[in-house]
Amino acid sequence: MKDKIKDVMTADPITLSQSSSLTEAAKAMRDSDIGDVIVLDDSGQLCGIVTDRDIVIRAVAEGREAGGTTLGEICSRDPVTLSSKDSVPDAIRLMSGKAIRRVPVVDGGKPVGIVTIGDLAIDRDPDSALADISEAKPNR
Repeated sequence: MKDKIKDVMTADPITLSQSSSLTEAAKAMRDSDIGDVIVLDDSGQLCGIVTDRDIVIRAVAEGREAGGTTLGEICSRDPVTLSSKDSVPDAIRLMSGKAIRRVPVVDGGKPVGIVTIGDLAIDRDPDSALADISEAKPNR
């Protein structure tokens, strides 16, 4: 088992500006086979996160236009973050305590990765169904 977040996180997360459209985010998610993008403010600092579910619940279900709605309008603002030097047990406690599935990893004010419950399952319980699902190739 790995002890530090840097050992289990997905490095180099996909980031988009808060002025990017939902269409841009959806294409980035599709092209990278991911379910989230980190949202940056105008100075390149983390300001939020948006998931595929956010796009559906906060935009599509509300009748918003994908090309005319920005990430800044629907993202979850000021997300909980971790450092790459934080411990995996700390991440598990944090994610469990706050009931969150994804946490941006930030060092020096810049996003350097993202850690998900799937990443933690693969490391801590590799025989679990969640680990199997997280490691599976996409079924496109």
